[in-house]
Amino acid sequence: MPRASKAITASRGALRRLEAHVRGLSAYAAGPTPRGGVHVWYGHARVPTMREWAIGGMVKLQHLSARYPNEPRCNILYLVTSRLPEAASVLADWARRRGARLVVNQNGVAYPAWAGTATDAINAPMRELLSRADHVFYQSEFCRLSADRFAGPPAAAFEVLYNPVDTSRFVPAPPRQAARTLTLLLAGSQDQWYRFASAVDTLAQLTARGVDARLLITGRLGWNKDPDTARSEADRLMTERRVADRVELVGRYTQADAPAIFQRADIVLHTKYNDPAPTAVLEALSCGCPVVYSKTGGVPELVGDDAGIGIEAPLSWDRAIAPDASALADAVCRVRESLRRYADAARARAVERFDVRQWLDRHRAVFEALVAGHA
Repeated sequence: MPRASKAITASRGALRRLEAHVRGLSAYAAGPTPRGGVHVWYGHARVPTMREWAIGGMVKLQHLSARYPNEPRCNILYLVTSRLPEAASVLADWARRRGARLVVNQNGVAYPAWAGTATDAINAPMRELLSRADHVFYQSEFCRLSADRFAGPPAAAFEVLYNPVDTSRFVPAPPRQAARTLTLLLAGSQDQWYRFASAVDTLAQLTARGVDARLLITGRLGWNKDPDTARSEADRLMTERRVADRVELVGRYTQADAPAIFQRADIVLHTKYNDPAPTAVLEALSCGCPVVYSKTGGVPELVGDDAGIGIEAPLSWDRAIAPDASALADAVCRVRESLRRYADAARARAVERFDVRQWLDRHRAVFEALVAGHA
């Protein structure tokens, strides 16, 4: 990196830390935490509502802040590593000075396959927080293993607590006609080209076999910084594969809109390699949508043996391995043959294991124990 660029980067980092000190000092100066109960701060000025756009870790904060509003005068500082506030370790120091406990929700970490030489720099804030946390929630066993490898083990108590889904909102669609177009869904944001290309190629494979299928693709096309270029690349591939008329680009969506999108699908494709624990998969399961996926990362822990089919791939930290489109198409056909059975298993798994009420109750138990132990 040129000397001038390094200087600019260092200056921006110093400014972010200064801003974090100001936010921490403001919270500290706001006065003592109200007595009684649990008071949680998420390190952000505000948490978006369900009708506002949010992705990844911020979705969890939407659920949690509905029960524990965002309060800078806190006795619990709750930080999600995939949506950390600027200079999070500085905020953690200020919170601990006022006697608050630090709870970290550890999501995925950086590794060379996608972060390259920036791996250590990206993981550094997580490493600091894990060493200071009073309790750590890992969103999957894969998250724990990868965090231990690249960010270090935690210094305090930890557990695996899978991401939540509101099974009262994400519900199956009414029964459909048996003879109709098979609808596939690639959910989330499309920040890697291979994820998009694998799904489009799977659709092309299916149509070549005579399957009447279509594909919904949500989220931004983020593999290119220029959205117009990304859209041109997407259009070119769909045209080359002769499926342009069978693909609908849905775009970004809010949590309020999400159930209706999943209810349009029969099967969800999840083509990301080593995805730590995607909420989109849980939302699919809750809507009774079986998942055909790359059998890597934390996704096998979510889907299990009966709610979908995974495509095997070796574990690599140095490269992302796209799932084979032919294998994905084979799996789609197998699920389609027993769609009702897979759909019922998907819904049952979501209700039994991932319902948001269970997730919130576990947080309540941990928060109350931490506050009581610190009193």
